[in-house]
Amino acid sequence: MARILLRAHKDPFTVAAPSKVFRKNLIGENVGNLLFQQASYKLLQTEGTEVVTGRLLGGREQAERINTEFDHVVIPLANAFRFSFRTELDRMTETIESLTVPVTVLGVGAQMHLDGDIARLGRMRASVSRFMRAVLDRSPSVGVRGEFTDRYLQSLGFTDTDVIGCPSLYMNGPELQVTKRVQRLSKLSKISLNLTPYVTELGPLVEQQMQRYPRLRYAAQHREALGMLLGGAPLTAEVLAEAQRMLPTHHEHPLIARNRTSFFVDPRPWIDYLSRFDFSFGTRIHGNIAALLAGTPAHVLAHDSRTLELARFYDIPHTPMHQVTGDTDAADLYAASDYAAFNAGLPARFAHFADYLEDHRLQHVYQPGQDAMRFERRAAATPFPGDVSRSLAYRRASAVRVLRRFPSGVRRPEAAVA
Repeated sequence: MARILLRAHKDPFTVAAPSKVFRKNLIGENVGNLLFQQASYKLLQTEGTEVVTGRLLGGREQAERINTEFDHVVIPLANAFRFSFRTELDRMTETIESLTVPVTVLGVGAQMHLDGDIARLGRMRASVSRFMRAVLDRSPSVGVRGEFTDRYLQSLGFTDTDVIGCPSLYMNGPELQVTKRVQRLSKLSKISLNLTPYVTELGPLVEQQMQRYPRLRYAAQHREALGMLLGGAPLTAEVLAEAQRMLPTHHEHPLIARNRTSFFVDPRPWIDYLSRFDFSFGTRIHGNIAALLAGTPAHVLAHDSRTLELARFYDIPHTPMHQVTGDTDAADLYAASDYAAFNAGLPARFAHFADYLEDHRLQHVYQPGQDAMRFERRAAATPFPGDVSRSLAYRRASAVRVLRRFPSGVRRPEAAVA
């Protein structure tokens, strides 16, 4: 039996209480990470293949064990080419440099501003180059998320790249289709909002939309929000920078105080939850991808290159953040969203991704003779935790006092991964 080591924060079927997820950071600061990691797990677990999850931070000692126990290492990544991730990237590279088994990267991305200016990544040049050399010594090419990342790596002299997008959107295979369930949004429409806490320009938009749509709910993804929902020490608006007070980053915000916020620590219940909404929108690329996987129309508010390049690659309806104002309305975003190009283009993009896997001598579960539903049957039988904010048990049982660990004020712009 072939054995693959998949870089992931946790095995998809490891059930952990939300308090443990927070305490051990099993989401890597953002539950969106689990989406592309789980997708990779599902896609690669073919008949006769065992997929084992783990991290790649152990250097030469860990590499020696991997060389003995595994046949292939697969590394799904998000915006790994950013300065705040440099230390982990260097440790991962150190491990890769001692590997003798093949290495495959699925969808690495660079984080830049919307204009794609690579100047802000100048400090990353040495680390990125070392990582690329280490992987390409063990791989025919490196799969990248989109156009900005590809152009950045070309500027560093690397031409063995392949734009494949993100594995998350391939989780349900090439036949995924998204259609609008209602002709237009109304005051009573069910809307899911996702947001990035450091994009403070969202404040006026959030305030307007939560008043205009009483059934709007915030689908939180970042670890601080999980800690807050678990009953951490109360965080008031007064201790935050003024720009963040309009966002659901404190206990007094209406979306938090009035229980209009949800958090899921596993992808399966998160996707099921989003299937019940008419529309999803916001700055979180994987929050909107989770909605699309549920068949729910989604619209990305693109605030940097990593969100924009994926929205463009997959033809996901999107609006650049510089065009978003306090008067932007969810109903207008919905009306402007057309999923024809997304639906028509996904089969070809999946086929290209499958070719990439084949070039790397990897099989996937949507090949003839494979059982793509085996993963789904097991997931359906797994008792994943539900919506954290809707469960008094989780809030009462949690003993952590989470927010004391975090400094007040606006978060650094590169802290979140997905």
